Amino acid sequence: MPILEIKDLHVCAGEHQILKGVDLRIADNEIHALLGPNGNGKSTLLHTIMGHPKYRITQGSITFAGQDISNMSTDARSRLGLFLAMQYPAEISGITNAEFMRSAISSHNEEAPPFFKFIQLMDKSLQDLGLKGEFAHRFINEGFSGGEKKRNEIAQMLILKPKLALLDEIDSGLDVDALKIVADAINKQIQETGAGLLIVSHYERFYQLVQPTFAHVMVDGQLVCSGDMELVTRIDVEGYDWLLQEMKLKLAQQPNKRLAYRLGICGIKERS
Repeated sequence: MPILEIKDLHVCAGEHQILKGVDLRIADNEIHALLGPNGNGKSTLLHTIMGHPKYRITQGSITFAGQDISNMSTDARSRLGLFLAMQYPAEISGITNAEFMRSAISSHNEEAPPFFKFIQLMDKSLQDLGLKGEFAHRFINEGFSGGEKKRNEIAQMLILKPKLALLDEIDSGLDVDALKIVADAINKQIQETGAGLLIVSHYERFYQLVQPTFAHVMVDGQLVCSGDMELVTRIDVEGYDWLLQEMKLKLAQQPNKRLAYRLGICGIKERS
């Protein structure tokens, strides 16, 4: 039985339809890679699963841990075991990492964890991500570099131990050493907890470190192709043109200039 099952999901932001009939099943201990050109609905899917109020479900359903969560609040989804590592983590002044995480654990378990046990857990999670212990006492992401913000997101994941983690370009902004540290921490938690994982990334290198069980390509709000690591490698080498031509697809937002999308770079490169 899948931990997450999405059926015929249609989603709008305001009057703009973004997702146009997504079907996806993720089981425990499965890693799913979500690929596709920018602006075609990948982040929208992750945020909709997590319950972002900007996105409105107009058709279909999302079932998680045996419950229909389509109309459930974000905090209720989190307590069920969902976790989202954001592409652009917010800075929150006045609340320390330690205060935030102890409050989150208290909400999940309906009681505060023993203080010294929590401190040990927090310190170990930061250490596993190559962050100094002082980060526990700093305001959330305030003054953090881009890479430190991303590692801090994964430290939160290690502490909360979700049943399913959604990682939205968690690897962007990481140098080579930090990328390896983050990947090792993710792989270790999956091995220890059996959690499922849905990853959005533009980096084939990251998928080499966190190897997906399945890979899916999203174009214009639909999953148009699925495979495994071989699909990731082909897209890294050839880009998306072959798929668009083969399936006669159009991008959700056509740029003014013809662009080439590759996994090996994060973003878009103009074709000369």
